[in-house]
Amino acid sequence: MAVKGIKDKVAIIGCDATKYGELWDKGREDLLFEATQGALKDAGIKKEEIEAVWAGIYYYFTGMSGATVEDILRLDGIPITRVENYCASGMDAFRNACFGVVSGAYDVVLACGVEKLMDEGSSGLPGFKIFGHPVLPLPSAPAMFSMAATRCFHEFGWTKEDLARVAVKNHDNGSYHPKAHFRSKITIEQAMKAPMIADPLGRFDCCAMSDGAASLILTRPELAESYAHADDYIVVKSNQISARTNFPWYVPPNGPGADFTSFPSTVKAAKLAYKEAGITNPRKEIEAAEVHDCFTITELINDQDLQFCDRGMAAEELKNGTFNWDGETAINPSGGLKSFGHPIGSTGCRMLQEITKQLQGRAEGRQVPDAKIGLCHNLGGAFSVASVTILGQRD
Repeated sequence: MAVKGIKDKVAIIGCDATKYGELWDKGREDLLFEATQGALKDAGIKKEEIEAVWAGIYYYFTGMSGATVEDILRLDGIPITRVENYCASGMDAFRNACFGVVSGAYDVVLACGVEKLMDEGSSGLPGFKIFGHPVLPLPSAPAMFSMAATRCFHEFGWTKEDLARVAVKNHDNGSYHPKAHFRSKITIEQAMKAPMIADPLGRFDCCAMSDGAASLILTRPELAESYAHADDYIVVKSNQISARTNFPWYVPPNGPGADFTSFPSTVKAAKLAYKEAGITNPRKEIEAAEVHDCFTITELINDQDLQFCDRGMAAEELKNGTFNWDGETAINPSGGLKSFGHPIGSTGCRMLQEITKQLQGRAEGRQVPDAKIGLCHNLGGAFSVASVTILGQRD
């Protein structure tokens, strides 16, 4: 009987990302073309060698269908699929690309993500008044996570200063990354005194809107040695996704809902990923992690749900330096969404190429010392969809 799963059956042989930010002089075409050309060059292959593509694109105004990618890359009619799964769209595109390789259907595939948000000119994320249920109202993204912050303050005794430390850490990391949207360090005082967005979340507790794209080239490990990264290609240990309710405030936490101190989709996806990858002690075994920090409270809760610390202890561990880039478990050494912003369809692929380069010892920002195993995590919607990917160095 065949062994289930994708562990050690997929290799990343090339990757790249654009600079992220308010890129008014570039369109979706420029961004995806740039990221993909960079990934092809990194892998040492030509675009004609790509046999299939999965692209993470969340918003319809960025692009609909695989034809969006074909119009940009001109891949001569090969299979191309647009993937949408909230903020996990890019990482789900990567997941589908992994399946394409593992199935034996393709030898070389492209996983990519792109989003062009800034041209829409809206206040906050577009679509909240258009999408959603006709009767059950959908709060804004800051409002969703402000409920989690308030509950954690009550349950764990966390404070606004604890949230500020997340922002300070991530902006400090991002100041070293040449492709980050924001490259300025901030202080605890700046974060604490920033204008309020959704109490208790202030401006520095919320990630920004942004434009950007990222791409990865995948193949099987036995073929990887034929390409440019023959000696340091990265293998996929697991990629798991968990989907829960869109309305956690209307359903009980012992069902598909959340108690707002934990995100059940992250807990489930992490459990599945660790089982497949053979990870028994995440805190000790994972050296670098790109963790979804759409809001500062999100990172703290995710640190616990991903088992990097005990429940209720994330704020204390952060204060003690556990999650610094040179700490026991480096969380968002790139600067995270706080420094890059969140072009939704591309974020997961950006995280994956960040950890790939960390494990290869060629991070573009801060290099985590001697990182061998890394993790990427997305959380999308109303804590509805979580994706966890574990990457490792080749044997």
